[in-house]
Parts: sequence; C-alpha cells; structure tokens
Amino acid sequence: MRVAPVGGTAVQDHVALAEIELCGELIIAASAAREERLSLESIDQVLRVAEERDTRAR
Repeated sequence: MRVAPVGGTAVQDHVALAEIELCGELIIAASAAREERLSLESIDQVLRVAEERDTRAR
C-alpha cells in the first residue's frame, strides 16, 4: 500500500474544495427546510450568486 508522503507535498484543488463547501451548505439548508423544497431564490442565496455577480461586475 502506498501512502502520500508527509511534509506538505499534497496538492490542493481549491476549486474542488470550494465546490465541496458549497455542497455542504446546500445540504445544511435543505435539511433545515424540513419537508419543503428549497426555492431557486433560496438556493441562489445559499450559493451567494448575487455576491458573485457583484464581484464580477466590478
């Protein structure tokens, strides 16, 4: 069995980590909604879509 060496040689994929974080936030929001489905507006709010639009507009 090969194991990654210790010492900071692991490569991090920052895009993948950000996507995992957003998925986690969606799961939390969906579980808090209980029986209801999340609206598209709620999903956009969780994913911070408006913030991203503002950042890109600058």
